[in-house]
Amino acid sequence: MPFQIHSLKSNQFDHYFDMSEKELAKANAVLETVTENPGYPCRVSLADAEVGETILLVNYNHLPEASPYQASHAIYVRKNTPSVELGPDNIPSVISSRLISVRAFDSTHMMRTADVVDGENLKGCLDNMFSDTMISYIHLHNAKQGCFAAKVTRAE
Repeated sequence: MPFQIHSLKSNQFDHYFDMSEKELAKANAVLETVTENPGYPCRVSLADAEVGETILLVNYNHLPEASPYQASHAIYVRKNTPSVELGPDNIPSVISSRLISVRAFDSTHMMRTADVVDGENLKGCLDNMFSDTMISYIHLHNAKQGCFAAKVTRAE
């Protein structure tokens, strides 16, 4: 079953890069300078930011739907970086190189199954989860820091 990993849209974060430190603090966000690579996985480019880049750390509501699983967590977003559009079954190295928590949801936003896999083994896990027709979408999280990594759907 082909799957599609989706990046976040850059335009929903662009305004943060024009905010003052005080405005960022009110928005529970900060701008940081990247000091190591890997370590700052951008959810817009689906790549690790490079040393010296400016990156936004902000809380993102990745499951806003009405559900007991409604959730948000901190994510990184690179400055002046367009959203990436991956092809079907493409797993970027920012995901395949990490330990990933995989959470599968049905159409009512209830979690139906979950697993933790080495990113190199993610394709098999996604294929297996999507073989269940009740699964509508999957959320990927970095297992160690727990940050939301990406949403996955069936490829059209």
